[in-house]
Amino acid sequence: MRKYLVLAAVLLLAGCGSDEHSDLRLELSALTKGLRGHVNPLPQVKPYEPVPYTAEDLVDPFRPDRIIIAQPGKGVGGTPGPDVNRPKEPLEAFPLESIQMVGTITQGKQTFGLVKAGANLYRVGQGNYMGQNFGVITSIDESEIKLTELVQDGSGEWVQRSSALQLQEVSKR
Repeated sequence: MRKYLVLAAVLLLAGCGSDEHSDLRLELSALTKGLRGHVNPLPQVKPYEPVPYTAEDLVDPFRPDRIIIAQPGKGVGGTPGPDVNRPKEPLEAFPLESIQMVGTITQGKQTFGLVKAGANLYRVGQGNYMGQNFGVITSIDESEIKLTELVQDGSGEWVQRSSALQLQEVSKR
């Protein structure tokens, strides 16, 4: 019986080796007969040239005794610092970017600005403080509110910076 099983297995395997795809194999070998792989040569490697370090004699910018720590209210030089003992106004709690100018009101000869900060509406005049950089309102007209801010530069000096709030259209909902 064992002989019959071996003979049946050999016949089954012989049936699987038919030439069903011989025409495809011939066509594929004809198409790829002249093809050879081609790899471009590697690029020329430039030799490494070290650059000498010539800054040993210069002052080290990270030495602790070269760093001056700026104190609030005191500039190193230039513009005097802001008055930190002055009572803060409500609009100084908001960054200037989050405050919107929504209109103006004129009473007599004086023009006031209407600004929205958070959920509240505020009336501001020339000389009021606004924003977190000690901004003082210098002028108000129908289209913008101009401010002068005091900010510290990289060396700790107080410098003045001009800013403005432009009139924003408010959609009625």
